[in-house]
This record gives sequence, structure tokens and C-alpha cells, in this order.
Amino acid sequence: MKFFIYITLTFGLLLTGCLKTEGILKIKGKVVDESSKEKLPWRDIIVQGLVDSSNKLVPVNAGQFSTDSTGYFTYLLRKVKNAYYYNFCFVGDSDYAFMAKEIALIDLKKNAQYLSFSLSKLVDFTIKIYRKSQTPACDTLCLSWKSNGVDGRTLYPYKIDNYGLMSDNQLYWIGGKVKSTIKTKAFADKSTVVRWVLFRNGRLKEIIDTITCRRYLLNNVYLKY
Repeated sequence: MKFFIYITLTFGLLLTGCLKTEGILKIKGKVVDESSKEKLPWRDIIVQGLVDSSNKLVPVNAGQFSTDSTGYFTYLLRKVKNAYYYNFCFVGDSDYAFMAKEIALIDLKKNAQYLSFSLSKLVDFTIKIYRKSQTPACDTLCLSWKSNGVDGRTLYPYKIDNYGLMSDNQLYWIGGKVKSTIKTKAFADKSTVVRWVLFRNGRLKEIIDTITCRRYLLNNVYLKY
């Protein structure tokens, strides 16, 4: 499933119809896994020229393409008039996170035949919570997490298998009986910090757990409170 990227690129794509170009630049390169350096086939790439408009850089669609079966690409890029910087946007999915890299036109020309991009691998990540306490009758638990500094709720869509009273659109659980599982993704081989805040008997308690999610392993954290 590909997501997020389409929202962030919509405005630039809408401007395609009024695109003013000034020549073609032939680019070549590869896309690799940042850790293993394995080349990544069939990765979708959208390029935007950044044009100054009212002292703001406005993204304008300059083209889109994919790596081939070997992880390499060759593409004739339309140079956007008055664009001195370009965004290379890599569509995110369940295997690799969305990534955007800005390159100055002067550097793009210099390295046009030797471009290389690295993507961050995503792995399955599960958070489980269980309220074992019988007293007080009501307390509140709040959950958040960050993977490599990125808010986990924006990194990848999460799914909740929930038993208990949960606040709408928020990761808050209001006790009595709570038993929930949150299934999502996190960056492989990078630190993921999970933070719970428990409001009980008029006091606030912060609980933090840190995990480095590994490839090919089950990556879980648990909280019993």
C-alpha cells in the first residue's frame, strides 16, 4: 500500500498543466537499502522542481519513473524553468518509508550519471497493553511512540485490536478492563521509543520503553499496569 506521498505531492502535480521547461537532463542512478546496500527494484520516484513564488518554493511536477528489475534507473528529466532545486520523492509502502531528498540543480548536473539514493527499511512492530489492576475503578493511559525520531502514528498506518474503552481518534484508554494490541511498522535497526503516560489517583506516571526493531524478528513491547 502506497500512502502519504500522494497527499504531499498533490499541489505540485496540479501544476503540471502550466509547466514551463527549459531542456532535458539525462539522469542515471540506483536506489539501495541504506543498511544492506541491496539494490531495490520497482521503486516509484516522483521529481518536483522547486520554483520561487511570492518568496516561497512551490513544487512543480517534473516527471516520475521507477527503478528497473535491478534497482537502477535512467530517465530524461524535464528541467523546470527557474527551478534551481529539485525534490526526489520516493513513494512509501509496507517495505520502505517515504523519503524526499532535495538536490540543487548544479549538483544534479554534476552527478547526473551517478545518482544514488538510500531508503529506510520498515519492519513489523507490535505494542500490547493490559490493565491488570482492579483499582481504582477508572484511570487513563496515553500512548505515543517515535521510531528514529519520527512520530510512529505518521510513519505508517496502525491497526488496533481493542478490548476496553478508548477515546475517539486518540490513543487513550480509560480503565476498567483494558486489553489492546497495536500493530504498525517501525524503522529496522533503529531505536524506537514507546511512551506511556498513566493518570491514576490524581498522579501522573511516565513509562518509557526502548526497542531496536530487527529484520526477520518479532518486534514487540508490552505494558501491564
